[in-house]
Amino acid sequence: MGKVKLNHAPPTVMEARYIEETRQLTYQQRFEKLMAIIELSCLLKSAKKYSKSK
Repeated sequence: MGKVKLNHAPPTVMEARYIEETRQLTYQQRFEKLMAIIELSCLLKSAKKYSKSK
């Protein structure tokens, strides 16, 4: 993958850009990206939740 940069544009433009970047990835890179998302999701689900009121 290329250099990471922040992108600010309308949602339709961002979606098209994301799809194009995904098409350029190999199947191995797509799988690794998916596994990272799943791992992060599991970590967020199991994280302790804190509330401001005590």
